[in-house]
Amino acid sequence: MSSTSTPVLQPPSRARRRWKAITRKVREIVSIGSALASTDHPYMAQIVPLRRCNLSCTYCNEYDDFSDPVPLDEMLRRIDDLGRLGTSVITISGGEPLLNPHLDEIIARIRKNGAIAGMITNGYLLMPDRIHRLNKAGLDHMQISIDNVMPDAVSKKSLKVLDKKLQMLAEHAEFHVNINSVVGGGIANPDDARVVSERALGLGFSSTIGIIHDGSGQLKPLGDAERVVWDKVRSMTRRSYSRFNHFQEAIANGKTNDWRCRAGSRYLYVCENGLVHYCSQQRGYPGTPLADYTVDDIKREFLTEKGCAPGCTISCVHQVSFIDFWRAPQNSGTVTPGGHAHGELVQIQ
Repeated sequence: MSSTSTPVLQPPSRARRRWKAITRKVREIVSIGSALASTDHPYMAQIVPLRRCNLSCTYCNEYDDFSDPVPLDEMLRRIDDLGRLGTSVITISGGEPLLNPHLDEIIARIRKNGAIAGMITNGYLLMPDRIHRLNKAGLDHMQISIDNVMPDAVSKKSLKVLDKKLQMLAEHAEFHVNINSVVGGGIANPDDARVVSERALGLGFSSTIGIIHDGSGQLKPLGDAERVVWDKVRSMTRRSYSRFNHFQEAIANGKTNDWRCRAGSRYLYVCENGLVHYCSQQRGYPGTPLADYTVDDIKREFLTEKGCAPGCTISCVHQVSFIDFWRAPQNSGTVTPGGHAHGELVQIQ
């Protein structure tokens, strides 16, 4: 009788990783150049192929424990619609994307449409074979948020649980990995963010730090101990894109920001029902099916002032909007279609 064994997966070579990083950077530079040249297309879209998650962090309002995945054919149509609009970066979020049985096909379709493919995951389901499948599908970026060193009642996304997964990524991933640590929002030990960031940098990943928002994505300033850790981690991660603006700095100080939010235009949030929303914390407006979204919608929302912008903590929206900070003042007198005046946006409960 013959026996078979599972083949040992070989990590990618250093030369292959370097080449992947170079080509990825070139594509990113081209995408930014395209965004600067024209405002008639989204730069980034977050898309939800599954609302279900295997965790239940107490501060999170973006998951459930029962939803089925969006059918693959429908997801591919949505990716093609984002391609039709000229979207440069498409990030898969959730829920937990790794629960979706069609994730590899979705990533491959993003790349086929010429977009940069990203994913936000809690990392629990990563194994070497899964990482190699993500390599093959063409994933460009992965972000994992780690909330604490030891799991607690607020969050199970802990360094203790995920450290082995990070080691697997360091050995096998051809894509860029960013580890995001957090302060605020009930995190018991603020210094955990420093420990998480040091571990991420030690493994060769990039590292960022964020402030956990309140239930509507709005401003919640840091306490004294949180601020000390915030400053330490920021000094360690100076290459982070967020260093180029003062958005998070104002939030840490309990101040609002004066900025031009381009949500609904340069940034789209596409929920599991295929509707376009401003962001994960303003689900409900505009609520237009992605299949019906047009350049006219993009142009309208580019110039529409958002009443929730001053106290917003959604850094990805701000960073995308930062591309256009220097042009096209927005119209504070605009009333958005559907009768919702600014400051009365539909927020999830």
